[in-house]
Amino acid sequence: MKTVFDILKETGALITNDHFVLTSGKHSPIYINKDAMYPHTDKASQVGKLFAEKFKDMDIDVVVGPALGGIILSQWTAYHLSKLKNKKIFGVYTEKTLEKNQIFTRGYERFVKDKNVLIVEDLTTTGGSVKKVINSVQEHGGYAIAVGVMVNRDPKNVNSESMGIPFYALDELFTQNYDEANCPLCKNNVPINTTVGHGKKFLETKR
Repeated sequence: MKTVFDILKETGALITNDHFVLTSGKHSPIYINKDAMYPHTDKASQVGKLFAEKFKDMDIDVVVGPALGGIILSQWTAYHLSKLKNKKIFGVYTEKTLEKNQIFTRGYERFVKDKNVLIVEDLTTTGGSVKKVINSVQEHGGYAIAVGVMVNRDPKNVNSESMGIPFYALDELFTQNYDEANCPLCKNNVPINTTVGHGKKFLETKR
């Protein structure tokens, strides 16, 4: 079976040797442009199947992902889990508020109440979004039993211990991420990529 990195490479989603600004605000020489993968529904389905295989032995009722990327992954994971376990497993998602929280809207909170919930996410750098989803699940009476992430960028700091529940990554990316003040790419005047990532928004705040 293909790995996540195989799938990302096939769709041109793994970019190296550049200067990127991540969602967390940290800078990195490597970027996973998961948006390049999502239009390929067969590839997104393969990632969902990898998640389903990983969690097939857990008692799961619903899969939740944070918007935006987690929406697609939650759907495909729930689809493949339903087939593997021969039961209906729902796929829903949380949405980001102006305060950057992750909350249930559209009445989706009714799917998690008193249910065992698997949370899936595409990438984790700090794990902040996932923690917000865990909180929302618990606030609505759901049982967050595990987290699955496509690629974990910081295995040292983002793990089961930091999440407070079992945490699994399909793959890990060992690369140094930098705060702006300590970024060697900035110090060496390497131009920030404004095509993918959050570089364009970052540079606008500097004007």
